[in-house]
Amino acid sequence: MPILEARDVHYAYETHRVLRGVSLALERGKLYAILGPSGCGKTTLLSLLGGLDSPTQGQILFDGEDIAQHGLARHRRDHVSFVFQAYNLIDYLTPAENVALSGTRHPLPRLEQLGLTPEEARRRIATLSGGQQQRVAIARALASQAPVILADEPTGNLDADTAREIAGILQDSAHGENRCVVVVTHDHALAKRADVILRLKRGVVSL
Repeated sequence: MPILEARDVHYAYETHRVLRGVSLALERGKLYAILGPSGCGKTTLLSLLGGLDSPTQGQILFDGEDIAQHGLARHRRDHVSFVFQAYNLIDYLTPAENVALSGTRHPLPRLEQLGLTPEEARRRIATLSGGQQQRVAIARALASQAPVILADEPTGNLDADTAREIAGILQDSAHGENRCVVVVTHDHALAKRADVILRLKRGVVSL
């Protein structure tokens, strides 16, 4: 049984139709990559899957139940963890403090796995580079116990070597931790790691 589904999902604002009947069935233990041209609705689809917004038509289901019926806030709190393109970190806290908010384990091993030193983990977020903040955002998502990880361009601000490492970590999270990991990406190296590639064009998803 899929852990997360989109059933005939449409999304529009004003007169602009973004999604035109998207249906997906996403499973635990797999890494999914959503590809498509800029502005085609990839981030919108990720937001709908995560309960950040509601479809104009159609349903998003978690474990077979419509997330709207049980509350989008509950879905965001208990079921999904996000890696935002804009990071959405608390900039007056340290990386360690940001990651600690998402999980119960000590944050330093996860941050070190993602390339931050113990000294960097104790600095305020606002003093870190964009690439370092990206790593903290990924560490925060991985520290969560949520069974679904939704990541918007998780390697976008990283050099090629680090991007490959992050792709491997996301893949391990799916395969080794039995999570459902969904990434929106333009990174073809990351997409090659995916178990399933979904292509979004003109509001419709195809394999």
